[in-house]
Amino acid sequence: MDIVKKIAGELKIKTWQVEAVVKLIDEGNTIPFIARYRKEQHGTLDDEQLRSLDERLTYLRNLEERKETVLASIEEQGKLTPELREQIAAAETQVVLEDLYRPYRPKRRTRATIAKEKGLEGLANIILLQMTGESLENEAAAYVDEEKGVATAEEAIQGAMDIIAESIADEADYRMEIRRRTAEKGILTSTAKNPEEKSVYENYYDFESRISKLSGYQVLAINRGEKEKILTVKVEAPEEDILRYLNKKVILHDNKNTTPCLEETVRDSYSRLIAPSIEREIRNELTEKAEDGAIRVFGKNLEQLLMQPPIAGKVVLGWDPAFRTGCKLAVVDETGKVLDTVVVYPTEPQNKIAETKRIVKGLIEKYHISLISVGNGTASRESEQIIVDMLKEINRPVQYIITNEAGASVYSASKLATEEFPSFDVGQRSAISIARRLQDPLAELVKIDPKSIGVGQYQHDMNQKKLSEALGNVVEDCVNNVGVDVNTASASLLEYVSGISKSIAKNIVSYREENGKFKSRREFLKVAKLGPKAYEQCAGFMRISDGKNPLDATSVHPESYDAAMELLESLGFHSEDVRGGVTGLSLVTKDRKKLADRLGLGEATLDDIIKELEKPGRDPRDEMPKPILRTDVMEMKDLQEGMVLKGTVRNVIDFGAFVDIGVHQDGLVHISQLTDKKFVKHPLDVVSVGDIVEVRVLGVDMAKKRIQLSMIL
Repeated sequence: MDIVKKIAGELKIKTWQVEAVVKLIDEGNTIPFIARYRKEQHGTLDDEQLRSLDERLTYLRNLEERKETVLASIEEQGKLTPELREQIAAAETQVVLEDLYRPYRPKRRTRATIAKEKGLEGLANIILLQMTGESLENEAAAYVDEEKGVATAEEAIQGAMDIIAESIADEADYRMEIRRRTAEKGILTSTAKNPEEKSVYENYYDFESRISKLSGYQVLAINRGEKEKILTVKVEAPEEDILRYLNKKVILHDNKNTTPCLEETVRDSYSRLIAPSIEREIRNELTEKAEDGAIRVFGKNLEQLLMQPPIAGKVVLGWDPAFRTGCKLAVVDETGKVLDTVVVYPTEPQNKIAETKRIVKGLIEKYHISLISVGNGTASRESEQIIVDMLKEINRPVQYIITNEAGASVYSASKLATEEFPSFDVGQRSAISIARRLQDPLAELVKIDPKSIGVGQYQHDMNQKKLSEALGNVVEDCVNNVGVDVNTASASLLEYVSGISKSIAKNIVSYREENGKFKSRREFLKVAKLGPKAYEQCAGFMRISDGKNPLDATSVHPESYDAAMELLESLGFHSEDVRGGVTGLSLVTKDRKKLADRLGLGEATLDDIIKELEKPGRDPRDEMPKPILRTDVMEMKDLQEGMVLKGTVRNVIDFGAFVDIGVHQDGLVHISQLTDKKFVKHPLDVVSVGDIVEVRVLGVDMAKKRIQLSMIL
């Protein structure tokens, strides 16, 4: 298989682009580095295209490796024909390859292998030839042999039928066609094991759908219901259609002696050997497709969450609400440094509201707090009410925001949190995390396993390795897209930087602690285990504010420093001008091609350098919608049908989006209510996590705590 040509066709890009990326990957370059600093070589493919290319390259290379193993195995058996070699070489998927290998794969003892041991292959061949004029009983009499365990003609015929049934089941072309027909015309059904039992799977208690019409979320929900032993799931194939097809393929002559036997054998082969494995394969394929879709949605949601704009320059009070154990509070300064922690008891059973207000007002005055970040967990509603009442009693402009605390408890109990805050307990660490999530969501959320952040669906029911890899790639792309300040970044953040491993990240932090701040990017090379290749991969993504060289604070790669300086000097600027941004640089650099040639750069790289010199260290998150800060409180009972409100998209799933409208219960905007301007294939085509949207209340169910919303105003 020409892997390069195949990938180019699938991704609709040029073969030279694929060749260039494959070469760069094989040389040990990371995807973020290739995307940012090797644009000319691959024709400005974006991160998503490069990730897809890398994924397909790995799959197809593994497929080619498997082909070599299969060919060697068949050749060793002396059964490799030129035609089979050609079929194996042309196989484009693992499924097709395994179908071709099936007849030659070493098997455990089956009914067919036992029949062969009894010497019944000859009788099987007679039946398959369909030319005999004798009855099968007469033909079988010659194969009766008590010593071999064949006592009667009936036993001989049954053994021959077992051999034929297995040969039919092993025929690759038949399996491919049966799989296609089942996938196109088959029906998946699910029924309740106990219809009286209440559960979240009631929609699937009496459910059926064409396999080709199933949605990913339905597949994952049904799988979970089956795993929890609530649902019974079956694939109903177009059996009669498939049997007609097999009979046509197997029965080539109308012979009264062999036709009834072959019809029975075909039915046995299908029901006993083919149907169960095809059902498994189709269920696996549905699951894999559903998982891939869910992982894509999870990844997109995670990206939007990580890329939320930081709320910089504010002293924040983190508030981790609780009942019995009290609310844990933590004050962090503008840089995220912890200034104070305290526990207050405004909720049940203590109800020390007056004391809580006095303590919090004191913290606000002492530390000039301007923002309170309240976790959305247990006792959040009660805490919010107290905060709002208190804010009305003070003369300072203080706002609050309800922060999604998903994963905060996981982080606060982790080894990482213990190392970061050894003198604080779990509750205090959680409050610190809730505060810091507002100041720099990316820097804080990278400390948490992406699966625990709560912006996916059915994440615990899918291939965990595949999910972890995909989400890790999303985090890596976000971190490198934003860049990190090497003098303030935690090891957790640094390890996602292109070319930086966990051990190197720890070495960077240790070096910083022992030697003080990094003053230049070249100083990175003094860090243990950071060789020239790792330096090349990471240097452009690691920033040094107020360093010796102003370019160290930008995304300009050190390999382009000379060209950047030549550009500045030719236009009458100095390196120090970079610190505040070289305004209007793009206006005075007209003929980009000529300028790029003179500087020895590609045009794409020159464009990036000019953009960066105009706005050094610009943060792509600044373009994202800012979170809604609140000063008052609403409850579900305040909602009226038709009311229009502003809200924040918290999660996007296959059938809609959940929006936080400030009442502690996210409302669902069903996919049909996202817009009336166009057909919506997937909610992600319209909204993303973090978007600020206007919604209209369609309905409120207080008993079930459900809010129906519409974005069609």
